[in-house]
Amino acid sequence: MKFLTLEKTFKAELEEKKSRFIAHLVPIYLFDDLLVELRQEHKKASHHVTAFRKISETNQINESAKDDGEPAGTSGMPVLKTLIGANLINTGVIVTRYFGGTKLGTGGLARAYAGAASLAIEQANLVEWQRIIQYEFKASFAQSSEIERQIKLYHLSVLDRQFVEEGVVFMLEGAEDNIELFKEVYN
Repeated sequence: MKFLTLEKTFKAELEEKKSRFIAHLVPIYLFDDLLVELRQEHKKASHHVTAFRKISETNQINESAKDDGEPAGTSGMPVLKTLIGANLINTGVIVTRYFGGTKLGTGGLARAYAGAASLAIEQANLVEWQRIIQYEFKASFAQSSEIERQIKLYHLSVLDRQFVEEGVVFMLEGAEDNIELFKEVYN
């Protein structure tokens, strides 16, 4: 099963019985800062419901869902389920709600929060998630120009290049699959 993720934040809005739901789909590394920013920007909002999924170095998926004062299970969990259903990882959703004066009931809340999150996912430019790793590689001076060309072909980045007596030591970074392919050819 391939996971998906995103590289930038996407926003969508949904109105349900005069309540306004503003969903922000966000890369996990921006999640905490955006939540603080949205709480400041939308001080009059009733709730800031959150959900996220992230993957650890050991491939364990960590998930969280918070209702932020809405009835338990009516908001955070439906939003989290939209992330799961879309196979998203290292991604979070923050749904800001402005109460419109009419109660939606538990089912209505769940549909509205999940619907806002789904709209943001539909609008997002999703990409296949790949673990980014680093790899140290040593090459002779004679090999170095060919290695530089191959680094570009494998879509790797050079983080550091050290010239030593035996040649060049490269610190590379890139998608784990690309690093593994590079290793197969150059080890």
